[in-house]
Formats: sequence, structure tokens, C-alpha cells
Amino acid sequence: MTQGDAQVDLAYTLGQEFFKIVRERQPDQLNAWIDQATGSKISALKSFANGLQQDFEAVKAALSLEWSNGQTEGQVNRLKMLKRQMYGRANFDLLRKRVLGWFPP
Repeated sequence: MTQGDAQVDLAYTLGQEFFKIVRERQPDQLNAWIDQATGSKISALKSFANGLQQDFEAVKAALSLEWSNGQTEGQVNRLKMLKRQMYGRANFDLLRKRVLGWFPP
């Protein structure tokens, strides 16, 4: 596909470069990548690059700092899933037991 269409090749190349920036945590390369993506004629990449630019400080911090809120987000996702599963079927006491775990007295 990349050999047949220049747009596909550019999208693939920019995607791989972004993946490398994130994987190897290279925040100094982010500005150049955003400029390339914004300069491309691919609307999805332009939109993504604009989103990164709007929240640039947070993206840069995510690439350069060792801290992450992944554990917190995972627990929030788990809680929301449990709430959705139980919607209209049980009361708060059962939800509390499912969230905290049930320990016999």
C-alpha cells in the first residue's frame, strides 16, 4: 500500500515516527513531528497534530516525566464498568461489596 500511494506512505511514516517518539520518550522531537503532520495534506493527521499542539505541555510532560496516572484511570474504568453492569439491578451496598471485595466477617 505504501508503494502505491504517496499519502499512505506519508501517513505510515509519520505514524511510525510518532510511535518511536512515544516509545523512546523523546519530547524534543515532538515539535518537529507536529510541524510535519500539520504540513501534510492528511486531514486526520492535521487534526491529531492540532490536538497535540493544544495540549502541548501535558503531552510533553507525559513524554518526559516518569509519573503516570494509569493505575488511577484503570480503577476509574473498572468502577464505571461495574456500575454499568449493575444499573437498575442492585443497591449501593452490593456495588460497595463488588468494588471493595467481599471479606467474610
